[in-house]
Amino acid sequence: MEELFQLKEHGTTVRREIIAGITTFLSMAYILAVNPSILGTVMNPSGVFVATAVASAIATFIMGFLANYPIALSAGLGLNAYFAYTVCLGELADVANPFTICLTAVFCEGLIFIIISIFKFREQIINAIPQNLKYGISAGIGLFVAFIGLQNAGIVVNSDSTLVDLGSFASAPVALALIGTLIIVIMSHYGIKGSVLFGILITWVLGIIAQGIGWYDGNCIPDFSAGLTNLAGIQETAFKFNFGWAASHIVQFIAILFSFLFVDLFDTVGTVVGVADKAGLLDENGELPRVGKVFMSDAIGTCVGACLGTSTITSFVESSAGVAAGGRTGLTAVTTGVLFLVSLVLSPVFLAIPGFATTPALLYVGMLMISAAKKINYDGDVADTLGAYMALMAMPLTYSIANGIMFAVMSWVIVKVFIGKAKDVSPIMWIIFVLFAARVATIVTQFH
Repeated sequence: MEELFQLKEHGTTVRREIIAGITTFLSMAYILAVNPSILGTVMNPSGVFVATAVASAIATFIMGFLANYPIALSAGLGLNAYFAYTVCLGELADVANPFTICLTAVFCEGLIFIIISIFKFREQIINAIPQNLKYGISAGIGLFVAFIGLQNAGIVVNSDSTLVDLGSFASAPVALALIGTLIIVIMSHYGIKGSVLFGILITWVLGIIAQGIGWYDGNCIPDFSAGLTNLAGIQETAFKFNFGWAASHIVQFIAILFSFLFVDLFDTVGTVVGVADKAGLLDENGELPRVGKVFMSDAIGTCVGACLGTSTITSFVESSAGVAAGGRTGLTAVTTGVLFLVSLVLSPVFLAIPGFATTPALLYVGMLMISAAKKINYDGDVADTLGAYMALMAMPLTYSIANGIMFAVMSWVIVKVFIGKAKDVSPIMWIIFVLFAARVATIVTQFH
């Protein structure tokens, strides 16, 4: 273990890494239920479940062994919704088996990422982002993670008049999620190892009790009568590509491909920066060692996922929950990967953990990650300050890591130009700016 993951060098232990890996898995296990429900509208749900679990395991193993970072990967939220609703049920609604075209686009996206990872383009992107913007991205992801948790528990609910509103304290998920958050914070104060994991498990047990007395009308109890996952479903999703349609509709296919490519590129960059900063993995120059291997893991995972039958595999921001539990090396990721495989036979247990039980972990992680905001230099260059602020604000409010980076980079470059510091803008930042400008143009075109 020491030779593989350099545990002593990173100030960690096998026990701590395993607990962190379990914590990360429990924080993101919801994807095993959510992804089949979303992609299941256009594909075989059981096949999607198996594809998600296996592809997530393979990609996370690669991350752990190749890059030695505590980052787990799975099917990206948002990208799966775009896959199912925008493309399959929207743009390609009149095409037979439209999911095959999306899988083809995802596979091509993965190949492109492998190529640009080899040439270190993604690595150059992450290292070219100014330090202030990195801190803003990390803090923004903290708010975004917390917002996801608040929604999962119903603490924040939809409002037609104000967009968001406060949920009911009489609701079991709201009350139990807040209690779980207090449990994690208090246990952390007393230095109890694995406090984040214990917070999830205790909240889950409280949910089972609430269900038993009739306070909670959901289901927290594993349904073992469902038996083993229907592994045969993978036959309906694996290697279902449609290169013929892609070749005959090349312009439309490129547009679909670009959307997957763009969002995944910057979601991954943002996630890696945020998690690495929280784990103290950035060097003195704010750069991440071995970042090329991180992106290669992501790229290979995307190709594997497309082959098995799921949407884009990407680095998960919930990895920060494992980091908060002490994870610092690839052993955390390997542990998470093992649990993805175990989920194939123990899916009733993992799928029984309700969203409100993982909310305490997400709120606690959000609290830790937003601490990066205190590192932002507010007295320096106004472009640096604005860029960090835009990243911090836009991520939770637009529900997108990629959008937060877009606002940060574009505002930073524009202000740099107008205050006479265009020479500070590196070629890579100019390329990123142009890419985001193209995305804005595409969005504007869609609304006209």
